[in-house]
Amino acid sequence: MTTPAPSVKSSLSTTRALLRLKPFVRPIFGRLILGGLSALGGAVIALMIPILLESVISGPVADGDMVAIIWASAAVLLLALGEALMVWLRRYFVLTPSMKVEYDMRMSFYSRLQQLPVSFHDRWGSGQLLSRMMQDIGLIRRWLAFGLILLVVNMLTIAIGAVLLFRWHWLLGTIFLLSGIPLWIQGYLFEKKYGALSRLSQDQAGDLATQVEESVHGIRVLKAFGRGKHALHKFASQAESLRETEISKAKADGAIWFWLVMIPNVAFGASLLAGVWLTTQGALDAAQLFAFFAMAAVLRWPIESIGFLFSFMIDARTATDRVFEVFDEINTIADPQTPVEMPTSRGELVFDNVHFRYQDAGSAEHDLLNGVDLALKPGETMALVGLTGSGKTTLTTLPTRLYDVTAGRVLLDGVDVRDLRLKDLRRHIAMAFEDATLFSATVRENVLLGRAELDPHSPEAERVMREALDIAQAAFVDDLPEGVETVIGEEGMSLSGGQRQRLALARAVAAAPAVLVLDDPLSALDVDTEALVEAALREVLQTTTALIIAHRPSTVALADRVALLEAGRVTAVGKHSELMASSEHYRHVISSLEDEQARARETEVNL
Repeated sequence: MTTPAPSVKSSLSTTRALLRLKPFVRPIFGRLILGGLSALGGAVIALMIPILLESVISGPVADGDMVAIIWASAAVLLLALGEALMVWLRRYFVLTPSMKVEYDMRMSFYSRLQQLPVSFHDRWGSGQLLSRMMQDIGLIRRWLAFGLILLVVNMLTIAIGAVLLFRWHWLLGTIFLLSGIPLWIQGYLFEKKYGALSRLSQDQAGDLATQVEESVHGIRVLKAFGRGKHALHKFASQAESLRETEISKAKADGAIWFWLVMIPNVAFGASLLAGVWLTTQGALDAAQLFAFFAMAAVLRWPIESIGFLFSFMIDARTATDRVFEVFDEINTIADPQTPVEMPTSRGELVFDNVHFRYQDAGSAEHDLLNGVDLALKPGETMALVGLTGSGKTTLTTLPTRLYDVTAGRVLLDGVDVRDLRLKDLRRHIAMAFEDATLFSATVRENVLLGRAELDPHSPEAERVMREALDIAQAAFVDDLPEGVETVIGEEGMSLSGGQRQRLALARAVAAAPAVLVLDDPLSALDVDTEALVEAALREVLQTTTALIIAHRPSTVALADRVALLEAGRVTAVGKHSELMASSEHYRHVISSLEDEQARARETEVNL
């Protein structure tokens, strides 16, 4: 199911919204100024040409002086070359620095995504985040390198040119200025309408990207259930909505272009009539009238470009809002201001009156974890059992602070995990999930993911990797095309479920944590392989504190003690034999696990 992006309409003005880019722009601000000055220099040169033409027509042309006409033509050519040089300088000054802004923004954005808690990623579709990182940041870069400078320079050019028009006659200058009034009115109305459409379009593009990502990720499910046409219909519906929004944007853009093209043409016609009349009255000569229209021609492009540049600016503002929505997210799981130092850990893990509820839980709903008390001694293996929905998986996410407790505490060696640096905490506690996620990297890189201090190709790294692979019964990696150097593909989907789980388990073991949290990491293994992995795990668990979610009776057998989770509370703790004798609910849970295992074995036999 596609997750829409949480959208908050910005209350900032366009200028203030774009000024939020200042920290990223500050290092290249000098180059941007030089680029703007180059562009302005080119515009000023272009405005000088009509003035020069007036002098040529009223002087050498009127006198028939060919030598002077040739020199004047050379001067016009030099001005044109100067204008071209200024355009080149503008690009030289801004293109490379703007790429640096894009790079810095992408790095900061990605870093922010890594820092934000899992609860943030639960609410945001991956396509929305991807479209912000790629499409929106790229648009901001293009606006800084092109749109911003041209918008400022073209407006200055129009202002300077309007003043120069009064040089020939106040009436002609007045006609030109009055023609700008409806343009500004239309520009104001355009900004309000186009801004809403721009935001809607970019959000819809993000939703569409999410839909594509989910369809590609779930292609096996779609094919298995014959739901390709359903996915296509859903995609087509979203694509059609985006198309309609883009058409509305194009219509709004076309409407402003109508005014931008029509009004200058009307102004030209009115100026021509006024100019001819003034010439007949002797208030204006032919050279001045020619120069006036040459100046108006120079100003035509800056005037017509305003609509495009305004729409570009609005798109950039919308992109900025979307990017900063992620930057503005409050990171609720961060390092404490005064962290407790814990260079090593004994592995004592305690849940002290732990409560937890998800952010979207209704006020009338009970806490998912409702006062959990559980203590794991250093080196002890604790199995956690309970019916589906009892809160087992949620409980395992709390020691590493994937989520924070709503109330109560999780203690590591007597220290609240919220008082430790995240990197220290997650060095001491490692996890292996039931849904094993691998990265598009080599087997070696995946297994050694938690050992950043090791050179991946050092003898020590090789030893750690091999021990972890042996424990996880993952010798199959040597049969891959390039052994442990094989790139296993996106999310490891080229491997079987059992192979992915074994590599994920090897990754957790290789991290050499003081506490190992395993969320049913063997569910995809066949019975024989599971038995081998469990036998190897017993050696590891002799020196490591472990909390294991058990969905099979054989997993329970790994544990020193078993904790029974029921309706968000630990209702019994003890050895398996003790709980079988004393707890009816425990017997019911174990019976359910045995039934599931029997069905799994029957399925294996049939296959």
